[in-house]
Amino acid sequence: MKILIVEDEIIVAEDIKENLEELGYTITAIADSGEQAIRETEITKPDLVLMDVRLKGKMDGIQASEIIWDKFKVPIVYLTANSDISTIQRAKDTEPFGYITKPFRERELHAAIEIALHRNKLERKLKEREQWLETILTSLGDAVIATDNKSCITLLNPVAEALTGWKQADAFGKNAAEIFNIVHAQTRNEVDSPIAKALQTGIVVGLPEDTILLSKDKLEIPIDDSAAPIFNEEGDIRGAVIVFRDISDRKRAEEVLRESEQRLAWQASHDSLTGLANRHEFEQCLESALISTQQQGQIHSLCYLDLDRFKIVNDTCGHAAGDELLRQVAALLPAQVRNTDIVARLGGDEFAILLNNCPTKQALRIADTLRQKLEEFRFVWQDKIFTIGVSVGLVGINADTTDLANLLNAADAACYAAKNTGRNRVHIYQADDRDLAIAYGQMQWISKLQQALENNSFCLYCQPIIAVGADDFDLQHYEILLRLRDETGNIVPPMAFIPAAERYGLMHLIDQWVIRTLFTYLGQHYQNMGENSGYIYAVNLSGASINDDRFMEFLQQQFALHQIPPQAICFEITETVAITNLNNASKLIRELKNLGCSFALDDFGSGMSSFAYLKSLPIDYLKIDGNFVKEIVDVPTDLALTEAINQIGHVMGLKTIAEFVENDAILQKITELGIDYAQGYGIAEPYPFVLTADT
Repeated sequence: MKILIVEDEIIVAEDIKENLEELGYTITAIADSGEQAIRETEITKPDLVLMDVRLKGKMDGIQASEIIWDKFKVPIVYLTANSDISTIQRAKDTEPFGYITKPFRERELHAAIEIALHRNKLERKLKEREQWLETILTSLGDAVIATDNKSCITLLNPVAEALTGWKQADAFGKNAAEIFNIVHAQTRNEVDSPIAKALQTGIVVGLPEDTILLSKDKLEIPIDDSAAPIFNEEGDIRGAVIVFRDISDRKRAEEVLRESEQRLAWQASHDSLTGLANRHEFEQCLESALISTQQQGQIHSLCYLDLDRFKIVNDTCGHAAGDELLRQVAALLPAQVRNTDIVARLGGDEFAILLNNCPTKQALRIADTLRQKLEEFRFVWQDKIFTIGVSVGLVGINADTTDLANLLNAADAACYAAKNTGRNRVHIYQADDRDLAIAYGQMQWISKLQQALENNSFCLYCQPIIAVGADDFDLQHYEILLRLRDETGNIVPPMAFIPAAERYGLMHLIDQWVIRTLFTYLGQHYQNMGENSGYIYAVNLSGASINDDRFMEFLQQQFALHQIPPQAICFEITETVAITNLNNASKLIRELKNLGCSFALDDFGSGMSSFAYLKSLPIDYLKIDGNFVKEIVDVPTDLALTEAINQIGHVMGLKTIAEFVENDAILQKITELGIDYAQGYGIAEPYPFVLTADT
């Protein structure tokens, strides 16, 4: 170990040097003044300085020791003959590592030096540990505050300084409650200090949820933390430490997650277009209503609403207009009912309202008010003004109502009956209602038709159309007809199921089945017929296909897939469908004719505004309504109408076809009129064309 001796008496200094060297110490230098002692300490870097108090020069040993310790952190042991109280007090203030009064024995000096060196070693280790802990506290992402057992601040790490707004120097000694000021986020009530609790109870104490730290700078910071007591070796509480963190990011993430969950929950239970409850949510509300009728004897009512003339708006102005109409209706409906009632959009233009604790008589008044409001409502889109209406099915919900599916079916059937009996009216469900029986019958067809599509239970029939006044007698013309084979193998005529298919949106799928099946058959056999074989197959299209944006794409795929010449296919639509969907019908007819197909207008004459629309439709054939044709032999007006239609058709360059030609007399009459083609049971009854796509 290296020692610097600072002594103004050279003889004493040399004597000390000799003794220390005999003990194995290295003497780096001997200095006789405070100034020299400071220089030698800097140059020789001793492990310890033996310092006399009285030295040469202006600086005494105590002053020099203070500088040496502050600047170089070298431990000092005083060697002095002065033991007066003032000198001892001054020496104590410099925190020396030893104090030996002269004269001293060699053994005393040796002991003082060893103790000083050992103490310095321990203090260096302690200092290193403190620096290590300080580095950890500084680098921690969490805030740390320490207190004594009186709850007075002893430490704030940098994170704690940043969050509280207090510097450690300013906070030191202050009560923790002044620095660590916390309240509840919702109530704003002050939260009990976890530090005080930890000091009182001697256990770790956490913060309640939603705690906010109020900083010195008036910032509000959400935190979580825990405070723990600090014990000494005897088990006494000497202080407390609290570790806390800013959870603003976590709170924001939780809020985003909560909003996302709320949004998903809302989307799962609400209609995205209108914001009303959706079918799933509404059915759950109905289930609750059914339970309340059974358990509490409550009476409710269900209104099932279907907008009248919505299709006109949608077809005339497009889907954007239709969506806006639905939004406006959705905004109007809740204003007409009570806050306790549930309004929902079930799909398309269908809405439903659950009138809670509302008997049928009161519900009828509410339903009729709704009907009147929608009748008075005017929908404006660009330069067009539309009137709409609503057909309402009303069903009471009482202790006898036990099944959700039956309840909804009853409401739907009542709504359908309201539409069938004139629209814009309210129809109350009654079990023995004939109109409802018809509606119920159609509803039973839904699953049957879906199964028929899946199981290929439909089959194709055909009926010849023969030339009577035309010059193309070699042309073989057939109308393709649809039949359904039931579970027992019996053939079901189309009028038994077509109304249900139209009502429940299945007609476009049935049209596609007919085309796919016919084209598959023709694709397998057409190569044997030749492209100019003179066959024409007439296929009926529904209004659903006319309005299907993807129908042309489907049809083109089928033509390409089966290699069917388009001139072999003639599509038919009824006059009613054409007029109801005039724009879409005209567009589709032109697209099909550009493809190479021909087109026929079926049941012409059933509406007396027909002639005004005829020039808008680029058709090839005019099929005269069979209700006129079948009476032309006996009813002069029917004969005159049939003749007029035939003449107008010829003037417009169209071929005419007489339907319902049931006997030779009718055939003779239409031949005399110059009608081009005839079709009916008097020519040939429909017969199977192909039963499935595999035959």
